[in-house]
Amino acid sequence: MMKNLIHLAFYDASYLDIIRFTTDLPSSKFSSSTLLTLNIKAYNFNDCLCILDGRFNNLQSLVIDLMVISHLFEQVDNQRNIPNLKYFNLSCFSKTWEYKSLVVPLIRRMSNLEKLGLYITASCVGFIDGNSLKEDILHHLTKVKYFDFDIYSLIFIKNNQMNFSSKEDVQQTFTDFSCEKVISCLDYFPHKRKIIQCHVYSYPFQMKSYENITNHFPGGYYRYVRIVSLHDDERPFEHEFFRQISLAFPLMTRLTVINYRAQNSKQSIDMNENFEIIQYYHLIELDIRECHDDYTEQFLNTKTYLHNMISIIIDTHSLARITQNFTRDETRINCGKVNEIFFYGETSNYSIQSLRNYFPFADID
Repeated sequence: MMKNLIHLAFYDASYLDIIRFTTDLPSSKFSSSTLLTLNIKAYNFNDCLCILDGRFNNLQSLVIDLMVISHLFEQVDNQRNIPNLKYFNLSCFSKTWEYKSLVVPLIRRMSNLEKLGLYITASCVGFIDGNSLKEDILHHLTKVKYFDFDIYSLIFIKNNQMNFSSKEDVQQTFTDFSCEKVISCLDYFPHKRKIIQCHVYSYPFQMKSYENITNHFPGGYYRYVRIVSLHDDERPFEHEFFRQISLAFPLMTRLTVINYRAQNSKQSIDMNENFEIIQYYHLIELDIRECHDDYTEQFLNTKTYLHNMISIIIDTHSLARITQNFTRDETRINCGKVNEIFFYGETSNYSIQSLRNYFPFADID
């Protein structure tokens, strides 16, 4: 029991020390009749249900970040009304198959909800668009005045089926939404991943991460975003695309790039071409281990400005090719800014001393 507690934040930056209510904190040991606001990072959806099982019967605001949303063996009530909750913010680290069966029924129980935040990635049979959000959630919550969301819906392509809604169709479903602006993105990946990705979000964007950006990125200004990932199986990322990313996410600290498509504009062929230098003033972590050589070149040559003391994860063989076995002067400047490097692939074929000389501020064993 926690007497006189009103506000509680239980939120680790990582997922290493997260709460398991079903096993660690039964209601007899962890409850409060005075708690009004709870901000917490927990493991699974059952933990969220436990928080709302009546142990905090006067809770008005819950912000919860989950590792997974999935069915588990423990049975926790997902039927009882939750009349006191006014603000609910749910985000999840990983993809879920249980949006309709778990998330939607929970939110519908919050009959007096006034503010809702929903940030998830769901595998489903149809896009989560404006129509589905209204039908599944908003029509059941008549008191909601503010709805902020960042939702990815993934549909697997079967038998080369391509009869799906267009981006314009998806955008049209949000015409009467109360949000200031809604942005829709639609990407088809028929070859490698065999999925269709629909991404819809309210704008201005409130989240700290923006994942799986493709060449269909709509642009904008995202001042809260610190973590960005770029992933496109179908089309290459060109120099202009990276310039757009640097401008859209000016405070980005972590960037991951996944793309094995060769660039059409090879800026290294003729350095006299009029390519604008792209500047990443706040970037301190760069992951380019799953990339074509062109992207190793993109980030290490003199047309990209990197922050001092940057950490890089990089494919060893791609690095060796682009730096001409750690002798090329043009890539030495940015490599000299690296203070931590993680090699993806064997390094035994390369001289440790050559690596140390090329990355003078990185600890290389």
